[in-house]
Amino acid sequence: MKELFDSVSYGCSKLVTKKYSTSFSLAVNMLSPKIRTDIYNIYGFVRFADEIVDTFHNYDKEVLMGNFERDYYLAIEQGISLNPILNSFQKTVNRYNIPDEMVQAFLKSMKADLYKTQYQTKAEYDQYIYGSADVVGLMCLKVFVEGDDKRYEELKDAAMRLGSAFQKVNFLRDLKDDFEVLNRSYFPNINLGQLDASSKQIIIDEIEADFDYAYNNGILKLPVEAKFGVYMAYRYYRRLLKKLKAVPSEKIMDTRIRISDPMKINLLARSYVKYKLNII
Repeated sequence: MKELFDSVSYGCSKLVTKKYSTSFSLAVNMLSPKIRTDIYNIYGFVRFADEIVDTFHNYDKEVLMGNFERDYYLAIEQGISLNPILNSFQKTVNRYNIPDEMVQAFLKSMKADLYKTQYQTKAEYDQYIYGSADVVGLMCLKVFVEGDDKRYEELKDAAMRLGSAFQKVNFLRDLKDDFEVLNRSYFPNINLGQLDASSKQIIIDEIEADFDYAYNNGILKLPVEAKFGVYMAYRYYRRLLKKLKAVPSEKIMDTRIRISDPMKINLLARSYVKYKLNII
């Protein structure tokens, strides 16, 4: 009855996605049913690692992260884990031949959050984003192209840029918690304690360049099974960015930006119309 256990594991990853991110869950629901489960599996893994470093303040985070990494590699070696999140993720890793370099890069960025609080050079910043976001986009792309290596090579730069854009929007949205609660400053050469309009605009311009590249060179060329779901996530994050642009730089630390449920439904409806009319 291993199939039943695997099904329960997949259900756990799906539940984690729905509980932690209604917006991402909505986007995943727009993917083809045959690839949804594997995207849930990827999200469950990255979500749990992120939770260890961001929220488990009353526990030894380093030990927890070490155990999480060790148990993942045991799951890869044995083809099973009694941790349902790791069990489902290892199934996806093996099914789509996700390179270990991607997993290692991701874990490296997560472990950096245990001790590193400032990113003072662009090289450090880019390396962190590569591990925390770009490789997640690449993992998802491995699922989207279903083994088509030529298509993967064609789309991988765009997948990384989209991952970067999502992460940078998260940084800008979560400035207050990152800076005041977690004592982290990701943007190099920018004083977040006195964020001015020009510094904020530099960040905005960088994100918009990532979005434009990802849309024109990636989203428009995705397989039909993935295109609408990824486009939905793109539209959601672009709306977040639009709202962040409207907040004065001196108030961005005190403003929690979110997309309301009615607006999410509106975005979904308008995106669906464009998709059905073959505008995207």
